[in-house]
Amino acid sequence: MEEKKRGKLGEKIVEKIFFICALVSIISVVTITIYVFVNGLQPFVQGKYSFWEFISGMEWRPGNNDFGIFYMIAGSLLATLGAIVIGVPVALLTAVFISELAGSRFGKVVRFAVELLAGIPSVLYGVFGLGVIVPAIVKISPMAQGESLLATIIVLAVMILPTVVSISETSISAVPDAYREGSLALGASKIQTIFKVIIPAAKSGIITGIILGIGRAIGETMAVMLVCGNPIAGLPTSLFSQIRPLTTNIALEMGYASGVHQQLLFSTGVVLFVFIMIINLIVNKFVESRIGG
Repeated sequence: MEEKKRGKLGEKIVEKIFFICALVSIISVVTITIYVFVNGLQPFVQGKYSFWEFISGMEWRPGNNDFGIFYMIAGSLLATLGAIVIGVPVALLTAVFISELAGSRFGKVVRFAVELLAGIPSVLYGVFGLGVIVPAIVKISPMAQGESLLATIIVLAVMILPTVVSISETSISAVPDAYREGSLALGASKIQTIFKVIIPAAKSGIITGIILGIGRAIGETMAVMLVCGNPIAGLPTSLFSQIRPLTTNIALEMGYASGVHQQLLFSTGVVLFVFIMIINLIVNKFVESRIGG
């Protein structure tokens, strides 16, 4: 009886520990969200600045009381879209190669290389971009500088590879062997089996990896700051135009900002937060509809 009581007591203690850990996670998210939103919405609630001018403005000049972020929104979305267009196909094909085509030894080497990419600090990606990608772009750019939307896209495309590759590879490997055997038995080739059977079966996990990749791309700061150019105004008109993403705007000026300037940097964070939530909701709805169909 005493052993049973001790066992039940131990289980209750473990359950409480799990509950506390889950509660800490929830409280952390709620606290951060409330803090950012309270500070970010103050300028508009108190009438210190126009929300429309903030969202639609094309210039960010704190000295002139101009705080427009539309060109930053455009730059962030274009950079993220470009990174996904380039990075996702490369990542998906890499995941397929590791799980389906490479031998066990070579597959381990490729997997290890991908894991190393994940462990590289963000700032080193930026240093690499500044030292290698930017000078290469200068040679082909019609403009005088290499810091550009194109440089940002390339850096972000490389940075999202580990996330998308790892999750996609895990999802593909989890597809039951019966799917492969059935497809091959019906006369399909190895490649047909991969693209017609295995990838559709693993699509839920693959799209999850893409969602996380989008979050990584749109939320990246240090690497992007070094290669994007950070102009104070102007929509990007080509791949060689400089951009100023929402994240770098916050990082560049939060250290010395005060008053309305600081509050509007928090407002920039609110916009970024909302964008990530909208993207996640859209992709999740798409996944649910595809799986349900």
